[in-house]
Formats: sequence, structure tokens, C-alpha cells
Amino acid sequence: MPSLKDLRNRISSVKSTKKITSAMKMVAAAKLKRAQNNAEQTRPYAKKMSEIVSSLVKNQGSKEFKFGERKTKNVLLIICSADRGLCGGFNGSIIKFSKKLSMELSNKGLNISYIFVGKKAYFSLRRICKDSILENFTDIANPSVEFDLAKTIRDKILKLFLENTIDECHLVYTKFKSAISQTVESLQLLPLKQQELENDKESVNQLYDFEPDEEVILNEIIPKNIAIQIHTALLENLASEQGSRMTAMDNATRNANDMIDNLTLFYNRSRQALITKELIEIISGAEAV
Repeated sequence: MPSLKDLRNRISSVKSTKKITSAMKMVAAAKLKRAQNNAEQTRPYAKKMSEIVSSLVKNQGSKEFKFGERKTKNVLLIICSADRGLCGGFNGSIIKFSKKLSMELSNKGLNISYIFVGKKAYFSLRRICKDSILENFTDIANPSVEFDLAKTIRDKILKLFLENTIDECHLVYTKFKSAISQTVESLQLLPLKQQELENDKESVNQLYDFEPDEEVILNEIIPKNIAIQIHTALLENLASEQGSRMTAMDNATRNANDMIDNLTLFYNRSRQALITKELIEIISGAEAV
């Protein structure tokens, strides 16, 4: 049974932890508001850009990017995670999804290479990936996600694609829905899926007049669209991280409160029992005299 001093020290320790988790919750809430606004403001632009590219590819294929003409042998996975922990199951969900996707691609006999954005997934998967890691980007949200990062990643994957080093590229990120709901998704950046374009009736049925010709515009707009999709995914990922961290810190603060209440109750009972024991000893001694 712990002594009263040990109980007091433990209560003090839990209170200190509660102050930390409460402060982290407030910081995450403030960052979440900005990250959520950035993600929601970028969605319409990214969606419209994707629709225009879909319409162009449907009407005019791109000879430079050779959509649908290349047999898939080498696949590049861009995995977006967080640089820091203490955000609940955010990083764990990304790592689990990435392992499952990698296993599915490996079972098909495909060669997989990786680009990591964020430290957590990199540190967790580097033993499995071994020499297949091409690059690792860290401190992406310090203080905010810059579009230059998306362009750097875009240039890297386009170079690999045009040099026939890779045949497909998938982007793994977490889509933000709310502070308590995020889903890990995989977006194929290269090449575009013809089946998805055929099912996208809203974008395909729209008619656009292009000048110069569609192929020239397509070869110009596809790299821009890839950078925008990557940037949008990074913003979604950042909002999901802050939402998950705020929820995790809120749960931790609640658990700390419960633990403080239980420890305080146990401390009072132990103290009362100790006082009762001392009174009994004094009364017993007085009766003996």
C-alpha cells in the first residue's frame, strides 16, 4: 500500500500532466481552425481543376504522359503523416493503411518505391522499405504548408514518370471530415484512370473551348493539377492531424481529471484509516495504564 507522501506526489504529477494536455488541446484547437479553413478553401479549386483535366483527357489523350498505354511494373507511394506524435490514432491509421496497400501491390508482383512526407511514417516503415525510399520531407508545417513543397514533390514524380522509372504514383493521406472523423485515402496521381473519367459524367459532359489546342494545354495543366492535388492532400492531412490531436488531448485531460478524483478519494480514505489507527493505539495505551 503506498504511503500518503507517495499518493500526494502522484496526485501532483497527474495535475502537472493535466496542465500540459489541457494546453496542448487549446493549441491544437487554434491550429485546427486555421488548418480547417485552408483545407476547405482549397477543395473547390482542386475539384474544378480535376474536372477540367478529366474533360481534356477524355477528349484528347496526352502523348507526353501516355495515359493508359504503359504496363504497370513500378509503383511510387507518397505517404503523408505527421512529424509529431500525441495525436491519437492518426499516424497509426496511416501506417496500417500503407502497409496494407504495399502488401497488395507486392502480391501483384509490382516493385514499390516510397516518398515520405512526415517523420512518423518514415520511422515506422523504414525497416520494411529498406532501400526503396527515394526521399523524406520533414517539418512540412513549420509554420504552414507551403505550395513550394507540393511543386518539389511534383517535379520529383514527373521526372521519375517521364524517365520510365515509375509507371504509377499513389498519394496516401488522411481526408479531414471533422475533429473526430478522419479517413485515410489513396489518390492515384499518375496515370489518370480512364474508368473514373467515364463515370464522372458531370465533368465529361461539360464543353470547353481551348486555345491553343487541347494537347498543348493538357501537357501544361497536368503538372499544375498534380501539384494542386498534392498541396490539397497536405492541407487535408494537417487539418486531420490537428483535429486528432485536439481530440486525443481532450480525452487525456478527462482521464487525468478522473484519475485525480480517484487518487484524492483513495488518499482521503488512507489518511482517515491512518488517523483511526493512531486513535485506537492511543486509546489502547491509555487503557493499559
